[in-house]
Amino acid sequence: MSLALWEAVVFFLAFHAGALLRGHVDGNSAIALGQTTATIAAFVFVLVMSSTMVAMGLYQRGAQEQAAGFVVRLSLVFLLGTLFLALFFYVFPSLFVGRGALALSLLISSLGILLTRALFERFATDESRKRRVLVLGTGVNANRIHELLEDDPGLGFSIAGYVPMNDRESLVPEYKKVDKPGSLLDLSIEREVDEIVIAVDDRRRQLPVDEILDCKMSGFPVLDLLTFFEKENACIKIDLLHPSWIIFSSGFHMGVSGLYGKRIFDLCASVFLILLFAPAMFLVTIASLVESRGRDPVLYRQVRVGQNGKLFRLYKFRSMRVDAEADGVARWASKNDSRVTRLGALLRKSRLDELPQLFNVVTGHMSLVGPRPERPEFVEQLSETIPFYAERHRVKPGVTGWAQMLYPYGASEEDAKRKLEYDLYYVKHAGVFLDLIILLQTVEIVLLGKGAR
Repeated sequence: MSLALWEAVVFFLAFHAGALLRGHVDGNSAIALGQTTATIAAFVFVLVMSSTMVAMGLYQRGAQEQAAGFVVRLSLVFLLGTLFLALFFYVFPSLFVGRGALALSLLISSLGILLTRALFERFATDESRKRRVLVLGTGVNANRIHELLEDDPGLGFSIAGYVPMNDRESLVPEYKKVDKPGSLLDLSIEREVDEIVIAVDDRRRQLPVDEILDCKMSGFPVLDLLTFFEKENACIKIDLLHPSWIIFSSGFHMGVSGLYGKRIFDLCASVFLILLFAPAMFLVTIASLVESRGRDPVLYRQVRVGQNGKLFRLYKFRSMRVDAEADGVARWASKNDSRVTRLGALLRKSRLDELPQLFNVVTGHMSLVGPRPERPEFVEQLSETIPFYAERHRVKPGVTGWAQMLYPYGASEEDAKRKLEYDLYYVKHAGVFLDLIILLQTVEIVLLGKGAR
């Protein structure tokens, strides 16, 4: 709440600063307007921009989002805010301060918000920014939450306590347990809880349904363990997943507008990138011909599994020797793979070998963002051993994806299982907004050369 108030002040001051810098004297400037009218216009500016910040989730306590997500959300805030302000001033022209003053106010606001957030990150206490979570249970499942926080203390939640629930065994530290002398609602109010997580090992062992319902109806969010891990880890835990959760959970669906919006975005962005990187692709082609003395193909063509299990031919710049799989046996790529050529090592490090996949995006076999397309041999093998593996093919495969951003390069069945957890998260939440976040993070990874093999 304090952050919201400070940023409201930033918007208010930025509005007046924009009007002052513009310095209109023709009657349309805030300086030339009456004091009351100028104040009303300033408060409208604050109300619209602050409301848009709230709508985009920028004041949710414990929302530990990467910089890319924040940039996307803030960009949408100023885009939508500008549209709403333009509509308001069109309806009430007497309050309009002029396009120049409004543009300056928005620019100063954006700089002010970035500075405020930087100061907030620097000086705000960790506890004030984290959600307080009350966990029902002290057994195996509750201990998973404890271990999650032990492994990454920077997550956006803190534990308000673990409530014993007749679990067969107690694994969480004793000092973390809390007694429930009264009702669960009283305990939640006393501990200033933001949400409740049901983490009992066996829900049939006297779960206090009436008390949980009382908390839910009193405004306390109640989550099951799988939903909690989805929220905190941005993945869907395979070992906790069951079909009924998928059936009754929101997501796993894009409407017609979402599908068309994603396709239009893919087409426009991929054509732009092809034109942008055309010189680089030309130089790679020349370098590849020089290295192989014109004897080997420049492009690498391989059958991959696409949306709904349909096969397609994927294109990449060749980075391995042509006899890399001379025996016909499909192999995972590995670190320091001896089959990679000298040029191929450079292409993989810079991700330039992926550029021809943009043509797969244009033809509709792939999307810019989606699960990594795998070879049929691996898909068949992994589908037999990993539950729900086939569900990753509900969307188009991508040049980049959520799993590639958050999990290192995989070269084993266990890695494939872990990456599937991120792929399923993307399948559930797929859309242009998430795509923008992933693409911004991809830029960082490409520039820093992370995860390449």
